[in-house]
Amino acid sequence: MVKFALYGEMKAKPGKEAEVEAFLKQGAQMAGNEAGTVTWYALKEDDGSYGIFDTFADEAARDAHLNGDIAKALMAKADELFTETPKIHKIDIIAEK
Repeated sequence: MVKFALYGEMKAKPGKEAEVEAFLKQGAQMAGNEAGTVTWYALKEDDGSYGIFDTFADEAARDAHLNGDIAKALMAKADELFTETPKIHKIDIIAEK
């Protein structure tokens, strides 16, 4: 059972939606190389709002992800793509199906 997750919230700058979506698709490919990342999802909500939801079996894997290549790339592109710095929430999973 996965016990740990992250949820990132992002709002694309007007006209940057296609670039954000391409960036998130690249993030999915990068997540495939992370042994500790169990699942990784990129979400399009509405009006340029996007999210990332990923899960981990342990805290060490979550911390490794937060300090890994995807997080570094996200923060490097934040000023260019997003209206504000992405908000990252640490989540503890209490039940799953």
